[in-house]
Amino acid sequence: MSVGRVLIYGGKGALGAACVSHFKANNFWVGSIDLNNNEQADVSIVVPKDGSWTEQETAVIEQVGSALNGEKLDAVICVAGGWAGGNSKKDLAKNADLMWRQSVWTSTISAAVAAQYLKKGGLLALTGAKPALQGTPGMIGYGMAKAAVHQLTRSLAEKDSGLPEGALVVSILPVTLDTPMNRKWMPKADFTTWTPLTEVAELFHKWSKGNERPKNGALLQLITKDSITELIDAA
Repeated sequence: MSVGRVLIYGGKGALGAACVSHFKANNFWVGSIDLNNNEQADVSIVVPKDGSWTEQETAVIEQVGSALNGEKLDAVICVAGGWAGGNSKKDLAKNADLMWRQSVWTSTISAAVAAQYLKKGGLLALTGAKPALQGTPGMIGYGMAKAAVHQLTRSLAEKDSGLPEGALVVSILPVTLDTPMNRKWMPKADFTTWTPLTEVAELFHKWSKGNERPKNGALLQLITKDSITELIDAA
């Protein structure tokens, strides 16, 4: 018997897979949404990669509804995303378009799912980025997309946003997550300043259970130093 139901958008990525594993270990029913299948999830919804924004939203909402079969979700957690560098000199539109698809499309579809299927007082968690609180000249497309997620978070936390009564909306703003890919590309970095995936998954777990919740609309910077992570509200 599951203790609750959560949906992880980006459930096959490094952080998403860690979240799926963590919630499964704590007896949750877990749905994954991604471009690829996650075999560990109770339900794995594969998004049509070449579909338009509206086509992806329609497909996801329909499949989530079928999977839930009248049940409601305790949490919708969007950890989908990606990274691309680059300034305005070359491929700005190309990089910005990719970042928009990976971060903004997924976040807005997650919000639409939450509006339909989140229970009263449930959690919607999105993923922004600490660097996007300022200018990001070396990764303009990335900064634009993440700043849009921050704005979406604040809008959803306001009255009449369409979310269920009492819902909590937050964004985590990591600096660097401790993923295998990051270790591969930055092998000489100081890993004690990187945020472990299990710590992020446990934050989502606590909030989904109603424990130690931040304020609604919070943009929470994840600042890790000496392997200890602190949450600092950007507001």
